[in-house]
Amino acid sequence: MALPEADKNKKADNRTTMDLGAVLPLTAEVRGSHLYIGGVDMVQLARDLGTALYVFDEADLRFRMESYRSAFRSRYEKSDIVFASKAFINKAVVRLVEEEGLCLDVSGGGELACARAVGFPMERVVVHGNNKTPQELDEAITAGVGRIVVDSRIELARISRIAARHGVVQDIYLRITPGVEADTHAYIQTGCEDSKFGFNMRDDWAFTCVKDALETAHVHLVGLHMHIGSQIFALHSYPEAIRVMVSLMARVKQEYGQTIEELDVGGGLGIAYTAEDRPSSIDEFAEVVTTAVRNCCEEHGLALPRLLCEPGRSLVANAGVTLYTVGILKTLPGIRKYVAIDGGMSDNIRTALYHAVYEPVIANKADEPRTEIVTLCGKHCESGDAVVIDMPLQHPDIDDIVCVFATGAYNHTMASNYNGQPRPAIVFVKDGEARVVTRRESYDDLMARDLESH
Repeated sequence: MALPEADKNKKADNRTTMDLGAVLPLTAEVRGSHLYIGGVDMVQLARDLGTALYVFDEADLRFRMESYRSAFRSRYEKSDIVFASKAFINKAVVRLVEEEGLCLDVSGGGELACARAVGFPMERVVVHGNNKTPQELDEAITAGVGRIVVDSRIELARISRIAARHGVVQDIYLRITPGVEADTHAYIQTGCEDSKFGFNMRDDWAFTCVKDALETAHVHLVGLHMHIGSQIFALHSYPEAIRVMVSLMARVKQEYGQTIEELDVGGGLGIAYTAEDRPSSIDEFAEVVTTAVRNCCEEHGLALPRLLCEPGRSLVANAGVTLYTVGILKTLPGIRKYVAIDGGMSDNIRTALYHAVYEPVIANKADEPRTEIVTLCGKHCESGDAVVIDMPLQHPDIDDIVCVFATGAYNHTMASNYNGQPRPAIVFVKDGEARVVTRRESYDDLMARDLESH
């Protein structure tokens, strides 16, 4: 896929780094001409450890986790925050999630293995996925995970057989697609009727499948789950979807005599990728969700269920940045100015997938205004390989260190080895100290699984 046509009307601005506001990590600051995060000089860090490099502000990560927990618990005592590890996972962040008292959402065997490797409490794990393999289900059940979110009748039967084999009863949720379309990109809408996820409401299908779950041996239906999408700014879809879910809970109690004890409302809160973005706050999100659950339960005469929320992007995106080194400059007069960096779609596929928009700065010129419109193109053999398309940047020179903000979600977890590119290291910074929590891949790592043939 080629890059979109250059935006000839896009204008540079006089904003400097600190004018980017909510896009920045919590501890970002400019000292002299250099960008600092967590008290660490990003320019020196890049020179010492090499680029491309993922950097996370640990204070920011902890602050957002605490903010979510406080925002929900202060409004709704029986609530838990479940970190959606698909947004970003390694051993260090899983340990941090445990320390902050959150639960953990895993969507595959590898994510569960990471949680097990650091001793994360399995009773606080929620397992997702629209096609969990029998092996993954076996691993989850034998590990003693707290909840498995069931996505189909086929999976329901699989869980029953595996649980029977191990002589246990597995607690489950049913994932319901409430038929509500969130105001977001079509690729990350998940709650509409035409979705690969869950049981939809058409022709009473979800209601019928609740009965199936109640009658299935070796499973215990404790809750319902919904997820309407990701990167959502307008919150009006949440009360609408919650109304559908609570109505279903009321009908289940009335006609099946079964109380649904837990409701997982998913995640999806949007974040600021650009200075112009105005996402809702964590407090606003918590207020909308908890108020809707309370009002709907009161309307139907239901006791309040345990409430779970599954943020991912809004916990980690703005806490993370990616550092690159400028290698090539190429100006096509009247067309576009290319600044080639030593990464690209291998470490950030989101721009190539759906033209995601990011704010970049030159970390060694962080006090200067961004006076030029550039495209940060990657080093890969694809015309659509870019991290930033037609955005303001300070005047670039060879060997400048570029920092791209808000890359903490879905960059590392979707990274690849295209063109034999080793995946970047991950560094946590805090109180002036930097620690490598995931090392950079080597060429030997790329070939480690290859078997010699003679």
